[in-house]
Amino acid sequence: MPYEYLPDLATADIAFRAWSRTLEGCFVSAADALVNAMIDNLDAIQPREERRIELENEALDLLLFDFLQEPIYFKDSEQLMVRVPEVQIDRQDGKYRLRATAKGEPLDPERHQQRVDVKAVTLHHFNLQQTPEGWEATAILDI
Repeated sequence: MPYEYLPDLATADIAFRAWSRTLEGCFVSAADALVNAMIDNLDAIQPREERRIELENEALDLLLFDFLQEPIYFKDSEQLMVRVPEVQIDRQDGKYRLRATAKGEPLDPERHQQRVDVKAVTLHHFNLQQTPEGWEATAILDI
């Protein structure tokens, strides 16, 4: 599990730190941390439906911020719980572009053990940085 929850960083919300050797892996780990805050058993999400995600931003950290809003959007708008197993990030014309496929299924309270309802990712303490070991992200989720 390439992420951990940080109970001392936020008292009324949920904070996490995610990491990976690669930038793309850090995005995937951060998305898993977000979804795992909502449901206890990530492996219960079956890849029955797909949704394309295409985003761009001039700032890499804000691209991650935008990306983390996507699983929340699918949950709120379609009651669809998704995971994003892989992302592609390129830089073109001074912008970072992300392409990914979210895979999941409609929320099933009997199979998806719900924890909390994440409303949004906040910019408070939001951080993405390259480290000697790879990449690391910190985020606080509004619940």
